Amino acid sequence: MRKSRAMAEIASGPEAIAEAVRRLLGGRLVAFPTETVYGLGADALSAEAVEKVFALKGRPAGNPLIVHVAGVEMARAVTADWPEAAGRIADAFWPGPVTIVLPKGDCVPDAVTAGGPTVAVRCPAHPCALALIEAVGRPIVGPSANPSGFISPTTPEHVHDAFADEDLLVIDGGHCRAGIESTVVDLTTGTPRILRPGIVGPHAIAKALGRSVEALDSDPRTDRARSPGVIGAHYQPRTTTRLIKSSDLERAPSSAILVAWSVGAHPSGGTLIAMPETIGAYAAAMYRALHEADRSPGTEIWVEPPPEGASEDDRAIREAVMERLGRAAHA
Repeated sequence: MRKSRAMAEIASGPEAIAEAVRRLLGGRLVAFPTETVYGLGADALSAEAVEKVFALKGRPAGNPLIVHVAGVEMARAVTADWPEAAGRIADAFWPGPVTIVLPKGDCVPDAVTAGGPTVAVRCPAHPCALALIEAVGRPIVGPSANPSGFISPTTPEHVHDAFADEDLLVIDGGHCRAGIESTVVDLTTGTPRILRPGIVGPHAIAKALGRSVEALDSDPRTDRARSPGVIGAHYQPRTTTRLIKSSDLERAPSSAILVAWSVGAHPSGGTLIAMPETIGAYAAAMYRALHEADRSPGTEIWVEPPPEGASEDDRAIREAVMERLGRAAHA
């Protein structure tokens, strides 16, 4: 009798963690939840396992991966230097959605860092992720668990649908509460630099460090990046997606799927995916809304940007959301 092909499966609880540990230690891949998005996990110290992540995602080799750790002790083990600034950031935001770029340790395979001299590390704020890393006893890489360039996953179903025909265990940790990828801060230059915006803004990083930080615009023409998610198009639905002004909503044709917060109905009777009016909730719902829109009947997705925020935190989250939407839009 022919053995049936293994398929992706969603599982939860201690049994799922135990099976995930077995797979990771055996060089296989596991999808796991974090507070930002679901990650595609592999043993970060195994070049062979890491290469499987790139192959499954179709990820360019010049796009580095974030190494997820259970705490500072594990972070120190994968870095060549742990400056005071790294300790300040970890004390203020770990576990949490801030990634630190530091000189890489010799134990980290070049595949993880895209051949570069630095490594990106973070400690995720999700009980399943922390339990998994602690049980494995080794750091794990965790790029978004989706085909490269497409919408990031924030539910286990998003991951399952993307890799339904693959032998992949998806740990069910519910919907990701932050909903967008971590802030990435580079500590390898004279002045700390934000390489990728996230929920935690530059003002908060600066406060923790007691000094100013810079934002760095990555050049998409470079072959190698110091941070994940900064080269080329990312987060894109398969349906043509446009970032529009609120004033454009009234002229939307019925064929346009609206992702919007300021209207109660589609003006032409088409599909409306209602978004929250507060910026934090908008960020948490954004990828889930784009997934829903991509499954809906229509020829285009029209996305209304989130409302302006009043506080520094709100403005930082909005900047991060707009960065994602700018890369998600086709035009």
